Amino acid sequence: MRLALIVLATLCLSTSATAIEDSRVPGGIAIIPIEADARPTFNGKPVLTINHGEQHVAVVGLALSLEPGDYSLQNKGKQIPFQVKPKKYLEQRIYLENKRHVTPNTLDLDRIKSESQKQRGALDAFDGTLDSIRMILPVEGPISGPFGKRRFFNDQPRRPHSGTDIAAPTGTPIKAAAQGRISLIGDFFFNGRLVVIDHGEGLKTMYNHMDQIDVKEGQIVAQGEVIGTVGATGRVTGAHLHLGVILNGVSVDPALFVPEIRALPQ
Repeated sequence: MRLALIVLATLCLSTSATAIEDSRVPGGIAIIPIEADARPTFNGKPVLTINHGEQHVAVVGLALSLEPGDYSLQNKGKQIPFQVKPKKYLEQRIYLENKRHVTPNTLDLDRIKSESQKQRGALDAFDGTLDSIRMILPVEGPISGPFGKRRFFNDQPRRPHSGTDIAAPTGTPIKAAAQGRISLIGDFFFNGRLVVIDHGEGLKTMYNHMDQIDVKEGQIVAQGEVIGTVGATGRVTGAHLHLGVILNGVSVDPALFVPEIRALPQ
């Protein structure tokens, strides 16, 4: 079922319960007006499109690694230009007792490569039909790891943080942020026990470091349905949920889809 709940006003997708603002920065989203029959791509990947009455927009995920500058959507040989502005994220230094989570050995690297390919396949998939763009907070607690922070593990630089970490005790129930299909479950070297929910048309949520997983691949879950519990598996310093939001294959700031995150203590 296509969305019938989106109103475009000053480049803002809104419902009675939430709003998604245009944020054209690395790690943000671009909401771009398009023609009714447009099926645009960005960097060779299809993007989410939404229509409501006569309003049609593309909702484009912008990778954290994207350099500020001029970009464009591609549609039937035509270009739809837009600009990405710079954003400075803070740094975070984390110290781990398990040195293999900082410098993996050869066997670890083989495992990480295999897991990365499996995860990439799930996150890049573009199928299904989006039921609703509205998301809810999967678990409550203080933010222990904000999105976008440049991370140093034992003083060694690593990739910026691709999700939002919410601290909660082990065993705390985790709710599905929105309706969707379970497209991946597993127990990964870095991400621990994880679940990926495919909400359709390139929009996914990812739940890492879980203690218990209560769903199976292929299962359809409703918004708010419990999918498992908070844990401390994988590369962690304590129990928490890593919530990731993925749009057209790239991680974007979860607070753009779950405004309640902005109100959580840090």
